[in-house]
Amino acid sequence: MNLLHLKTLIPTQEYEAKVQSIAWSPNNKKIAVCTSDRLVIIFDENGERRTRFSTKPSDSKNDGNLFQVRGMAFSHDSIKLAIAQSDNIIFVYKIGESWDEKVVICNKFPQKCPVTCIAWPVNQPIICGLADGKVRAANTRTNKSSTIYNADSYVVSISANITGKGFISGHADGKIIRYFFDDDGSGDAQGKLTTHPTAPYALAWAGSTILAAGCDKRIYVYNREGKLVQQLDYSKDESEKEFTIASCNPSGHVVAFGSFNRIRVLSWSPRKGGWDECKLKEIKNLYTITAIAWKQDGSKLVVGTYCGGVDLFDCCVKKKLYKKIFELNYVGPSQVIVRNLKSNNTIVLQSKFGYEIDDVKVMGKNRYLVTHTSNTLILGDLRENQLSEVPWSRKNPKERFYFGYDKFCIIFGSGELYVIEYGVNEVLGSVRTEFTTPFLISVRVNERKSSNNCTCKKIAYMLDLKTIAIFDFITGSNVAHVSHDRKIDWIELNETGQKLIFRDKKLQLILFDIETGVKVMLLNFCYYVQWVPQSDVIIAQSKDSLCIWYNTESTDRMTSIPLRGGDITDVVRQNGRTEVLINEGVNSVTYALDDSRIEFGTAMDDGDLERAVSFLESLDVTPETKSMWTKLGFASLKAGNLLISEQSFASLGCVSKSRYLRQTRNLLMENKLSKSNVQACIAILEKDFRAAENIFLSQNSIEDVIKLYKDLLKWDDAIEIAEAKNWSGLDKLKKAYHHWLTETGQEEKAGDLRQKDGDFNGAVTLYLRAGVPGKAARLALIEPEISSDRVLVERIIMSLTQCELYEKAGELYQNLGQSENALRCYRQGNCYQKAIELARISFPSNILQLEEEWGDYLVTKQQMDNAINHFIEAG
Repeated sequence: MNLLHLKTLIPTQEYEAKVQSIAWSPNNKKIAVCTSDRLVIIFDENGERRTRFSTKPSDSKNDGNLFQVRGMAFSHDSIKLAIAQSDNIIFVYKIGESWDEKVVICNKFPQKCPVTCIAWPVNQPIICGLADGKVRAANTRTNKSSTIYNADSYVVSISANITGKGFISGHADGKIIRYFFDDDGSGDAQGKLTTHPTAPYALAWAGSTILAAGCDKRIYVYNREGKLVQQLDYSKDESEKEFTIASCNPSGHVVAFGSFNRIRVLSWSPRKGGWDECKLKEIKNLYTITAIAWKQDGSKLVVGTYCGGVDLFDCCVKKKLYKKIFELNYVGPSQVIVRNLKSNNTIVLQSKFGYEIDDVKVMGKNRYLVTHTSNTLILGDLRENQLSEVPWSRKNPKERFYFGYDKFCIIFGSGELYVIEYGVNEVLGSVRTEFTTPFLISVRVNERKSSNNCTCKKIAYMLDLKTIAIFDFITGSNVAHVSHDRKIDWIELNETGQKLIFRDKKLQLILFDIETGVKVMLLNFCYYVQWVPQSDVIIAQSKDSLCIWYNTESTDRMTSIPLRGGDITDVVRQNGRTEVLINEGVNSVTYALDDSRIEFGTAMDDGDLERAVSFLESLDVTPETKSMWTKLGFASLKAGNLLISEQSFASLGCVSKSRYLRQTRNLLMENKLSKSNVQACIAILEKDFRAAENIFLSQNSIEDVIKLYKDLLKWDDAIEIAEAKNWSGLDKLKKAYHHWLTETGQEEKAGDLRQKDGDFNGAVTLYLRAGVPGKAARLALIEPEISSDRVLVERIIMSLTQCELYEKAGELYQNLGQSENALRCYRQGNCYQKAIELARISFPSNILQLEEEWGDYLVTKQQMDNAINHFIEAG
């Protein structure tokens, strides 16, 4: 690491004028310097002085010269500046984004003793150390502060880790204490980490190590457990003085220590797993360094001294010129700043895992960065300023990068295809394929918003020359396989990943619907085919015709336009116009497509239903527009847009649906329906009654559920709900059901209901009235209440005999003890088994006669073998 002096921001004085603190804003645009007279001067990133303001004492009645500024820290958005003062207070100044904004105090945090140091971690409260040993958190939202812990020893330093999720504090008695807001699953312990031999005024938390130094002229390196793992001893150098301050660059791989006339820089070596000392920067008459701050990208360092000097240094390991267009500034082993010399745009290339960057390449028309480390691969989009770092142990000189997409990169190597999304630090997915031609691969990653707002991350690729596989990266599974009888030479998914078009070697064009699995032949001869950008419209060339499918749901409705020779070269959609570019040899001509028809498909996919309605209203009613109205009607119903649903079904002539939706919408406008009830009404319209029931019950609207099932004549469901919820109107509901059943001539069903309620007499009466005496007899046999009523039983028997149900009549007679009548009924019903069983008990002399009658009966049924057995029994 080399330090090159760039500029003196404030010249050194010939007397004591200690620079009390320096802070560099996270957005790199502001450098705040607090001078000895408590004046805060703000410079821009180039070191030009832009504005200044004076700090205020905690009490306006006190002398403004009686306090010192102990530290400053910017907020994460660079709009606010926290200043810690020795007069027991922290002020937070709002300095704004522009240089013209007025500086105002927006927060005050009074303390009980002097504030000694301060830090403001990312997305966390302000952290301050006090002279009494307490470390406190100050929340700018609530304007309140609270104690995190008390070490009972003067706090000399505070340093946050690079993620902002933890910090360490150094104390006068040598203690170093660690605290986590969130340990990111590391499992590291909180509390006292170690005891340093001296007060650690120079303290930095750099990655997985903690560096501390003080008046003993030694730099100690501690690991996560607080054990000493490295020591740099300068105590034998008589020219060396004590270390006064330390600061870690934002990457956590470089730490600068300040002492008298010297800046020592340590650089982390990933390969060695330790800290290397860089070239010493010694400046005569610099005097003791009292403040240090890094630029957020680690390319610059600003230092302040005891005599009031403030200097700006450039920090780099090496610089390279790449392709005479890009400057590569290596500011650390794992960080490179890439600057476009033409546009002056910069991007910070950094390994988030701390690995050393080997090389940097700019590819893909000078837009994309490719960098390998020992264990990862870093990809970057210079235009969008997006970086991705993914685990990569597959470094292969034969690997090929394809940058034909804006949102992701495709990498081919060793028979495998990898997809990496820019800005995402993990491989999106990989598939095995030997076919790496871009024409045989199609990847879609959230290229267009769909109506259901589903995320689309899919790839279509070739398993073999005749088989296409479609893989969903989100679910990690294949969603479809497409087999074809000829070799395939071109494939492409639509932007929502729901449909696929492919062409075979015989130039046949086929459309495949992924959801339904249906293949449709579009053309027998196709030169050129493409999806129109930002739509589901297909254009293709078949000999001298331009073929267009505006609605892929109606593939039989193709629009054909004759061409005057030439070949289609591209489809361009911009400024509200869609044009097909055709090369006719010497001339290039364009054919405009019907943007209004494209508009409908795009509007539906984007969920812009109003735009879809406006388009359809301008068209005449045709079978194709009817299918569009149907699609719009159900889509708007799903989206809960009743007005558009009503209009759609009205246009289709569905009067009942349209009237129902209007009634529902009017109730909603009159505040007679809640939004949840509207969802229930939509569920009813879609005949999803269980969903409607769940919605009503979630609001405890039992009456609405019962009314729904009554209107649908689902009385059993209504009674079931009423019983489950112990509804007060259950009896009234049952009476209404009985009345309805009897009015509609459903006496048998009414009898079942009476039986369920325990009204057995009423049930028998209804069964007899309904002409089902068998049910009445079954009930009489099992219920003593019925069998004891002789008159009622006689009625049942009479009805049974009239219906020639002699077996049941016999059972009832037998149950009443009327054996003769029972035997008679069994004979009439040819139930000889039961007749013989009864005769063995009551009429033994009749058994032989019954056996003979049984044999005669079986003869009439042509069951001769069985009849012989009974004749033998009869003698």
